[in-house]
Amino acid sequence: MPESHAVPIPPAPGASDAPEKRVLRVGFMPLADCASVVIAAVNGFDERFGIRIIPTRESSWAAIRDKLASGALDAAHALYGLVYGAHLGIAGPQTGMAVLMTLNRNGQAITLSRRLAGRGAVDGPSLARLIAVEGRRLTFAQTFPTGTHAMWLYYWLAAQGIHPLRDVDAITVPPPRMVEALRDGRVDGACVGEPWNHRAIADGVGITAITSQEIWPDHPEKVLATTARFAREFPRTAMALTMALLEASRWIEAAPAHRVQAVETVAGPAYVDTAVDVMGPRFLGHYQDGLGRTWDDPRHMTFFDGGNVNYPYLSDAMWFLSQLRRWGMLRHGIDYAGIAQAVNRADLYAEAATRLGVAIPASPLRTSTLIDGVAWDGRDPERYARSFAIGAVG
Repeated sequence: MPESHAVPIPPAPGASDAPEKRVLRVGFMPLADCASVVIAAVNGFDERFGIRIIPTRESSWAAIRDKLASGALDAAHALYGLVYGAHLGIAGPQTGMAVLMTLNRNGQAITLSRRLAGRGAVDGPSLARLIAVEGRRLTFAQTFPTGTHAMWLYYWLAAQGIHPLRDVDAITVPPPRMVEALRDGRVDGACVGEPWNHRAIADGVGITAITSQEIWPDHPEKVLATTARFAREFPRTAMALTMALLEASRWIEAAPAHRVQAVETVAGPAYVDTAVDVMGPRFLGHYQDGLGRTWDDPRHMTFFDGGNVNYPYLSDAMWFLSQLRRWGMLRHGIDYAGIAQAVNRADLYAEAATRLGVAIPASPLRTSTLIDGVAWDGRDPERYARSFAIGAVG
């Protein structure tokens, strides 16, 4: 069981605020950043709030999308852009969605194949030079068409002067199959979560060209997603689930030993199913690029950071909407703020955080500067989407 916290454990729910639904199937992909879902269940944080989480490993993000829509899953560890793609009906059948909290920041990467590295393509500028003289179109993989990995990949390529929809081919590959695709030569590069970038290095089939936190420092990554209908019909359950995962997130970062324990648990066969020495280094912030460079990254995968990670910022949601617009997935301007406010359940999150003594930011907008020097502050997203020299705005 987890160690005690500085913040008192809330009393068990009474009859008036007991969860409407007690047993919850929560889907996850075998990725390091599913940790808070797994830890909440394994360490008993769910029981503190009157629920039982059944972590359910899925084979693809499309499966998570479909099972959320059908009700086979109650909630899921999900890609931010998957939620909005489903909500808008541009990534499968339209399904009203809800984001209950952000699960983590940072911790993804773009891997280039050893074949490309052998020809001198080891970073953005050298990749751009190779593409300019290459006799064939290179193929890059992301994990879901509207997902975070697609957006990191497209943004990075465009920042190098490479149009991701015209100069290269982009395909979808589920995260656990990414290393195999690199090994078989089906893709020349990929954007994916850990541990699969480090696995590519360990297997000698890829090198890390850039981490996602170098593209956008402290970017939002996975979210706790459910359908709008679930959040509407089971608000106390959604609250309990959010509180359980907030406590799990806090526990992971409460002590270095907790991170080590989390690696040992999440790497197990029921979850990510990989070696601890493959998952561990980047989870703990120790990086290598496969070309001899090693470093400790202070901006590695974070789960709590005093609660700064977990608030569902409207500006984060609107950034993904702006990129869906930039790349032509949204053909017309939209009500960015209205859609973000409807999906990101900051009201539910704020109540859960307040009950746990977790600080809530003063503003639902935050400011960031990405790799190309362009600042994003959540204001005027349509202008932002149209401001890039490389894009596909209609």
